[in-house]
Amino acid sequence: MSRISLLAGCALGIVLALPASAQDLQTPVVPPPPPAAAPPADDDQVKFSANALEYDTNDDVVTATGDVRMFRTDGRLRADKVVWNRKTGKVVATGDVAIVGEEGDTAYGDSIDLTDSLKDGVVDNMLVVLNQGGRLAARRGTRATDGRIDLEQAAYTPCSVTNAEGCPKEPSWKITAVRVVYRPNRERVYYQGAQLHLFGLPSIPLPQFSHPVGGGSDSGLLSPNIQYSRVNGVEVALPYYFRLAPNRGLTLTPHVYSSVLPMADVEYQQLSEVGAFRLRGYATESRRSDDLNTIDPTDTRMAFRGYLDGVARYQFTPEWSLSGSLRVTTDRTFLRRYDISRDDRLRNTASLQRIGTDSYFAVTGWAVQTLRVNDRQGLQPIALPEIDYRRRFDDGIAGGKVELQLNSLALTRTAGQDTQRAFASLRWDLRRLTNWGQELTFTAFARGDAYNAHDTLETTQIVYRGTEGFQTRAIGAVAVDMRWPFVGSIGAGTQRVTPRFQIVAAPRIKNFSIPNEDSRAVDLDDSNLFALNRFPGYDRFEDSSRATYGAEYGLNLPGFSLDAVVGQSYRLSARPSILPDGTGLSDRWSDIVGRTELRFRDFVSVVHRYRLDKDNFFVRRNEVDATIGSRSTYALIGYLKLNRDITTVEDLRDREEVRLAGRVQFARFWSAFGSAIVDLTDRNEDPLGVADGFSPIRHRLGIEYQDDCLRLGATWRRDYRQIGDARQGNNFLLTLAFTNLGR
Repeated sequence: MSRISLLAGCALGIVLALPASAQDLQTPVVPPPPPAAAPPADDDQVKFSANALEYDTNDDVVTATGDVRMFRTDGRLRADKVVWNRKTGKVVATGDVAIVGEEGDTAYGDSIDLTDSLKDGVVDNMLVVLNQGGRLAARRGTRATDGRIDLEQAAYTPCSVTNAEGCPKEPSWKITAVRVVYRPNRERVYYQGAQLHLFGLPSIPLPQFSHPVGGGSDSGLLSPNIQYSRVNGVEVALPYYFRLAPNRGLTLTPHVYSSVLPMADVEYQQLSEVGAFRLRGYATESRRSDDLNTIDPTDTRMAFRGYLDGVARYQFTPEWSLSGSLRVTTDRTFLRRYDISRDDRLRNTASLQRIGTDSYFAVTGWAVQTLRVNDRQGLQPIALPEIDYRRRFDDGIAGGKVELQLNSLALTRTAGQDTQRAFASLRWDLRRLTNWGQELTFTAFARGDAYNAHDTLETTQIVYRGTEGFQTRAIGAVAVDMRWPFVGSIGAGTQRVTPRFQIVAAPRIKNFSIPNEDSRAVDLDDSNLFALNRFPGYDRFEDSSRATYGAEYGLNLPGFSLDAVVGQSYRLSARPSILPDGTGLSDRWSDIVGRTELRFRDFVSVVHRYRLDKDNFFVRRNEVDATIGSRSTYALIGYLKLNRDITTVEDLRDREEVRLAGRVQFARFWSAFGSAIVDLTDRNEDPLGVADGFSPIRHRLGIEYQDDCLRLGATWRRDYRQIGDARQGNNFLLTLAFTNLGR
């Protein structure tokens, strides 16, 4: 754009931006005066500068002209002309006037009639640019000594009043009022006879109200929430926030529905010097059914329904902390029906921790509430408690590092197996570099376990039960790991090839007589290929000697990177493996696993994880996560296929799904977005499932406008899964949020 056309466009913008009430929110061209290099020593002194100065000795009047600047300890003024009557203390400033008060707010006007304290006075055609954000404009304004500003026929906006080219523009929204009062000590603006203008059009009358400015908060209404669902009908939620103290607040949100009874929503938050906590509760009464396997249950009844959600964390010292979370609901479908959460398990936790430079100590407890249709609540574990202590010694044997761990756990079930466990372990690691650049790591590991199990017959999977009563176990393993990186230049970047080889030796260990509580979902992938124990927990330990080999590759070019790893292991002993078929580790030769990660600037990111069958190279695991695009326009693609052919273990069921999400910005502030999850699993992959090979789970589509001070959007979401009274169907959500309003 040429300079002439740009100026013409700005001139046209000025004409269009001027409101009929002459409340000009544009910042004047002349900036306010900067702070004085040497401010006055006290309030009685006034420093000033000007191009010309006249003094009337008879009337004791000082007249300064030409870029006049006046400074006091808590204020400063700039004008084209200033007339100062020293007898009355009256100061009249005219011409591109700007005055900055001690609060940091800047007032502009055509003329200002004030006292020589520069704190109070009357301003014609006033504009106030608030130090904490936002601006006020009025035909006439009065400024008091305490910083209070009273405005007549005024307008307020926190929005930008210029576009990307610096030309004036109408703000996204503003409030006009007959009278406006700004109190900087309360950081709040008060209105009488107000009206909200959205995109230049009057829309919502606001006869009398107030709102905070800047980053503070105060009691008042928050942004409303309006949506529609098939089950509940139209929902209107209007939160009200009570500011109980600077560190405490209470939010009450009534949810009113057109098809069901209202719901109460209460949230309390508190912050202290050592931590914070939040507690939120929902309560209502509606029809529910305990028959979740029927699509349209007929045995519904009115019942109290609700949900508690809380979180807390306290940091008493740099080492000691206490944290916890609370999540409990009255039934299995409440959260889905009222669109609060889609989690299928709720976990309650409490943990006391001490984290030092070389030590870790934690006492943790947790309880789980299942929301899955066919899960028995009595089989969910309650841990009271788990005690874990770890200590690291840098000056270990032969210069290596030694780590000591002590752990105990008690699991209780109201209608299932109970397990108590305690162990002590010692691990030694020594890392050395050879003259040829090889990295060698020597590891020795020893552990002693004690288990006690009751009611083992309540566990349906035999391999998870263990033996009833008290059992002990000894574990030992040694390992040598060698990495040999080769680094060289390629073009304008570098590449790295790192062969890796590992040998692990472990004697036969008593595994199946020990209950398996935390090592069930085992699967070979790139993250545990070279692990000392490829089970995810403590209850199972891989007791076979094996050799593992693989390679890592890295390529780094300007704006581009590629990282890959691939590997396989071979079991040296011929005895049968304790790992089930389909995990990729049951035979002597394991499956081949790998990961490839590609990045191109901030535009493309692709991560691919895979597992190939060692016999026929059939893909047993195929997982892709890709992000393509910029911050404003992007696409997210996720695909997962687990075809492990496992039918004997419930925790390792096969699955196939695709996840899609994206956003397209089609104008500066407008964008369209969407997401979808589709279950591609069929009966061949999961005989126990109900999927037919293409079962959408849910999708979301929407459009949104968002600038520096306004967010406006509409979203359509459809759920395809129906559980009890949480029915499938369409949901519509309207979003409208204003900066500094509804906070």
